[in-house]
Amino acid sequence: MQKPQPIRLVLEKTLKDLEIDVPLKRYSIWGAWKEIVGDSIARQTQPRAIRNRILFINVSHSTWIQQLQFLKPKLLEKINDFLGESPIQDIRFKLGKVSSPPPTPSKIPHWQEEVLDEETLKQMESHLRNIENNEVKRGLRDIFTKGARLERSRKKAK
Repeated sequence: MQKPQPIRLVLEKTLKDLEIDVPLKRYSIWGAWKEIVGDSIARQTQPRAIRNRILFINVSHSTWIQQLQFLKPKLLEKINDFLGESPIQDIRFKLGKVSSPPPTPSKIPHWQEEVLDEETLKQMESHLRNIENNEVKRGLRDIFTKGARLERSRKKAK
């Protein structure tokens, strides 16, 4: 019998087999833009498209375009370091609309604060008892805990 694999590895293999992993990886730049380029540049820029290994970026003001031209080699290096390879060969800047990034939530959702009773915790541990792989056990414990907290929160709301 084959040992269970972490879901992350199964998903990575599936995406790779379907040849979806490279485009998805490239477009992960959108979600991590602020992390990649820093807060001040992220507020003035926004990735727009990737075509033929060229990243097109909207920029809020022409002065910023001029400054970013000087930073292009460093930005290219940071982007490709983030991707773990070099799929982006060039960056093109264009004056365009830059949306403000969505606000980061200041607090955790109320259901994640739910306290689970001793009986629920014992039930969860009894289901996990026979699982030998610690990584799988941790992952399932996390899923069980989140599910139980969400369910408890829903019952309280009724």
